[in-house]
Amino acid sequence: MIELWKRLFGRLRLRRRPRGRYFELEQSLQTALVQRAEREQRPQEQIQAEVLAAGLEHLQNVDRLKQVWEQLSWREQEVTALACRGYTNSQMAIRLQLSQETVKTYVSKSLAKFDVHSKVELRHALANWDFRHWDPHP
Repeated sequence: MIELWKRLFGRLRLRRRPRGRYFELEQSLQTALVQRAEREQRPQEQIQAEVLAAGLEHLQNVDRLKQVWEQLSWREQEVTALACRGYTNSQMAIRLQLSQETVKTYVSKSLAKFDVHSKVELRHALANWDFRHWDPHP
């Protein structure tokens, strides 16, 4: 849990104050929060709490996706990576020398494990992942 907080503080560009338990924002982020609070006519503390909660939720989702990825079989990882690279089932079947039905089965298993309903949703969930090294050579 501590590692999660450290990552969140790093992403939010929070710095620990010397000899203190409190953190302070970089000036650019502080300015952005003040401007948003003024624009929305809400207290700055409320905006800060929402940003912190959203950041923590995002990091927990990233961790969940990594855990799911690690539980996939090697072939499921390969098919997932190629699906995220935009390959169709038939293109994957040709490249991996599998039947289209087999590829479809691997895709279905991956979708279920990631709790998404389509390859588009899968690509969206893993949009920040780099799958270039999974692109097999023709």
